[in-house]
Amino acid sequence: MTLSPARLQRRVWDRRADTWEHEGAAGLGDVVDAVVRAASPRPGLTAVDLGCGSGQVTMRLAEAGAQVTAVDVSPEMIVRLQQNAESEELDGVVPVVSPIEEFGLETASVDLVVSNYALHHLRDADKRDLARSVFRWLRPGGRFVIGDMMFGRGLERRDRAIIRSKVAALARKGPGGWWRVVKNVTRFGFRIQERPVSIERWQEYLEEAGFSAVQGDAVLAEAAVVVGTKR
Repeated sequence: MTLSPARLQRRVWDRRADTWEHEGAAGLGDVVDAVVRAASPRPGLTAVDLGCGSGQVTMRLAEAGAQVTAVDVSPEMIVRLQQNAESEELDGVVPVVSPIEEFGLETASVDLVVSNYALHHLRDADKRDLARSVFRWLRPGGRFVIGDMMFGRGLERRDRAIIRSKVAALARKGPGGWWRVVKNVTRFGFRIQERPVSIERWQEYLEEAGFSAVQGDAVLAEAAVVVGTKR
């Protein structure tokens, strides 16, 4: 039986739920910090965290007083999120199990939409559709903040530098690292599960959707944050 992309992602992240908080992507904490700074959470803000995982960004927004709808395809990740929120006695978190592509909100119903290290799993057409949907969901003045791995397939100088550094780091690990090089070339080259696009491409998607003051900034290595505002 062939799994749909959403069911495949659910299976992958259910398996990773126990270790993600401790073994997440390198430098993930720096990207979380950058996303939270760009989000500027405050009491009374209504927010959505798409691909929330166990709550690295959700918790920070809720601690600042925002009311957060936390969305993830993995039921196991949502369980971890609920446990984390309960341990911190945060009652401003509403967990939702849903693929990002299938999640929806009423028009002009929230102030902020964030996503951190999740949207590179979407197909490019779904990324573009999501930008349009988020624009509809936001109230005037609302922001869309994306933190993610952002690089293309080697056409730009930054892309090539990122790819070289990743290959070199893995190669230094010996035979196991070389196996990961082959696996990553397959995953990224054929866009299986992971489909990152460049900072510039994300900026295009947001501008096409109607966002203003779109800005993209590299955080470290492969990671970047793109922000757009609905005027």
